[in-house]
Amino acid sequence: MFGKRWGGELPLPRPPRADGGKAGSYYVDWIVAKIDKNGELLEFTALEVQTIDTTGNYSDQAQAYFASEPFPGMGGRGFSDASMNWENVNKRILPQLIYKGHVLRRESKCSKGLFFICPHSVYEKIMNRLGNHLHSYPIGNGTITFRSYGLGYVDPITHQRPLEFDSQFTTTIDQVATAFTSPMNLPPQDVYAAAIAAALR
Repeated sequence: MFGKRWGGELPLPRPPRADGGKAGSYYVDWIVAKIDKNGELLEFTALEVQTIDTTGNYSDQAQAYFASEPFPGMGGRGFSDASMNWENVNKRILPQLIYKGHVLRRESKCSKGLFFICPHSVYEKIMNRLGNHLHSYPIGNGTITFRSYGLGYVDPITHQRPLEFDSQFTTTIDQVATAFTSPMNLPPQDVYAAAIAAALR
């Protein structure tokens, strides 16, 4: 197992830059490796884990909560200015999954492709962005498997909500890339012209 504090995250090198500068690396959250009795690599699987990004800062509100103190917030609203950054699904998550998926599909020992673990709400946003028309495939090299989780009911003893498996869907990296760059769930034609015309009235 390779990941943060578990053997270290393994970098996924980017191709060299045209100007010869350092290109940097992507990192895969977790690599699960299967080895033989001699310690030689037999196969591996890559896992990306995503919660949800936020905009703004909620650290002061969190500190007040854990200290059992009231939180006045900006203007006495009682909450912070932080909110969910759903647009990050389009700007960062999907492009990185597509790039990493294409790199991993060239790995002969990555026989089960890439797994993406996320909350159900993030999974829904991704599927909506991709148009909900992806074909299902068996798990294999060149595939991406989405596994979504949700929160269960509050445990009366621990007063905690357990993490529960929700759903799983496997498709190919090509399917995701095509749906991302050629979306089928577009608004009607000339919507911008209609909005401009309405604003000019």
